[in-house]
Amino acid sequence: MRTITYGGAVSLDGFLAGADGALDWLHFSKDVQLLMKEYFKDVDTILMGRKTHEVSAAQTTPARKKISKPKQQKEPAMRTYVFSRTLTAVHGPGIELVKGDAVEFVRDLKQRPGNSICLMGGGELAQSLIAADLVDKIGLNIHPILLGSGIPTFRAFNRRLRLTLKECRPIEGGCILANYEVVHTN
Repeated sequence: MRTITYGGAVSLDGFLAGADGALDWLHFSKDVQLLMKEYFKDVDTILMGRKTHEVSAAQTTPARKKISKPKQQKEPAMRTYVFSRTLTAVHGPGIELVKGDAVEFVRDLKQRPGNSICLMGGGELAQSLIAADLVDKIGLNIHPILLGSGIPTFRAFNRRLRLTLKECRPIEGGCILANYEVVHTN
């Protein structure tokens, strides 16, 4: 069965971004580059909600008023599934919109052949997948800053979640890398 990892860079008080979505506090270092390169070697699927997709698309896609005829492209090795009840379409090679039940879709996806799955972004999608016991690992790059408010890494769900620490070490910029495995209830 495929493994799902949730996490990312977080403030010491548990926020993924500031109240206005600000990410100006993130420390991106050579350590982080190496960690990300190593992590994504085994990932072939990314899961994200609408809000994370919109932020990601704004950062990576130049604005275009006129769309030229698309070139025949090879299917990318990385698949991205965007979960939304409001979007009508998503664009880009390897990106697919999922409008149905996220838990059922991901439960099925974990059974399919493939490599590891990365769950990106804010807490709404993660909350439902954690509550359904579908997340296997949690990885955090804890930054030495208190934001006071913002987009929480974790939202309330219906039970406690036990974790086993697998790695904890300092990384450049005063950050702490903490990797956990989820102790599944089933």
